[in-house]
Amino acid sequence: MSYEIRDIRLAASGAHKIDWVKKNCPLLRGLEEDFRRDQPFAGIRIALSVHLEAKTAYLCKVLAAGGAQMYVTGSNPLSTQDDVAAALVSDGLNVYAWYRSTEEEYSRHLHEVLSHHCNIIIDDGGDLVDMLHSSMREELSYVIGGCEETTTGITRLRAMAAAHQLVFPMVMVNDADCKHLFDNRYGTGQSVWDGINRTTNLIVAGKYAVVAGYGWCGKGVAMRAKALGAKVIVTEIDPIKAIEAHMDGFEVMPMEQAASIGDFFITVTGCAHVIVLDHMKKMKNGAILCNAGHFDVEIDMADLRAAALSSIDQRKNIIGYEVTPHRFVYVLGEGRLVNLACGDGHPAEIMDMSFAVQAMSALYLVRHRDHLTEKLISVPREVDLEIARRKLATLNLSIDSLTKEQKNYLHSSAV
Repeated sequence: MSYEIRDIRLAASGAHKIDWVKKNCPLLRGLEEDFRRDQPFAGIRIALSVHLEAKTAYLCKVLAAGGAQMYVTGSNPLSTQDDVAAALVSDGLNVYAWYRSTEEEYSRHLHEVLSHHCNIIIDDGGDLVDMLHSSMREELSYVIGGCEETTTGITRLRAMAAAHQLVFPMVMVNDADCKHLFDNRYGTGQSVWDGINRTTNLIVAGKYAVVAGYGWCGKGVAMRAKALGAKVIVTEIDPIKAIEAHMDGFEVMPMEQAASIGDFFITVTGCAHVIVLDHMKKMKNGAILCNAGHFDVEIDMADLRAAALSSIDQRKNIIGYEVTPHRFVYVLGEGRLVNLACGDGHPAEIMDMSFAVQAMSALYLVRHRDHLTEKLISVPREVDLEIARRKLATLNLSIDSLTKEQKNYLHSSAV
């Protein structure tokens, strides 16, 4: 059953949040006007599984303005905001999600969204695509293609494509420059520390922050930690990224060594068991652990819960685990995405760019539906550049352009 509005005030609260996002998302506002005029998604059913908060809600409304029938769920049980879900329902969208859904409920919500013969799949982490291929193959014939938001989701897609299991084309939204260069770096960097700070209410300056993973997200987290006054340690498995972290001014060492030094630990790897029980047993009493990767597997929560001598709900979204007698480590947001489980996610202006890529990638799939041959599709360069030009205009910035002579020079072999 779709989400039902039980409290009109709840829907009103969500509507105010969405309106605030709209006021700070000029790219999406422009696309909404274009879509409302042209109706490019008329007759198209879109299944969407993205963290269900106000910015995602506005993306849904933008697509609906273009004629799409929207079937919406979240991509994490702790990131859905009930007032936002209620606001979408009051606007006539189909929503299957609520805060703190159980694993069974979360899976059922995914299934309900996909049961409507959807044509476009907008995914965050790959759960919709995985369910379609594993247990709902009868729905595959309706799918034109899809768009994947995250690094983790694209990793799953590449594995499926390599195994010749991916049935329909997927646009790799995260790989677009207008997405990962800004969303992953500046969005994750700011929102992770927003989630940590509002949840713990502890000082960061002067403490050691251990950042596991130095991809674009890890770079952003480390950069913001340094700005807050932390002494930053980076752990890595990639020698090139490790050198990069070193040259950016950060200490580099294995997690085994960093475990006894750190005060804050943030995993941003997309891999499993990055922080394990042996690491936690070496940590300081009071160490703070959190995850900024898509799935809650980077911190080994199963072993921690099984081995803890005791646990305590210390504050909202903080659980303390006694790993050795009288020594506690504190996990934020149950080891789920800290910036969404403990905060509101990326800033609106950042998601304006990311979701503009999503919207235009969905449009690309619809416009080229009869000519899609590749299973993994890069965001077309012209889409990236169009979004960048629109963004510059919203910032009242202008840039140079090549003269005819310069173009000739660049395309000539003469010196």
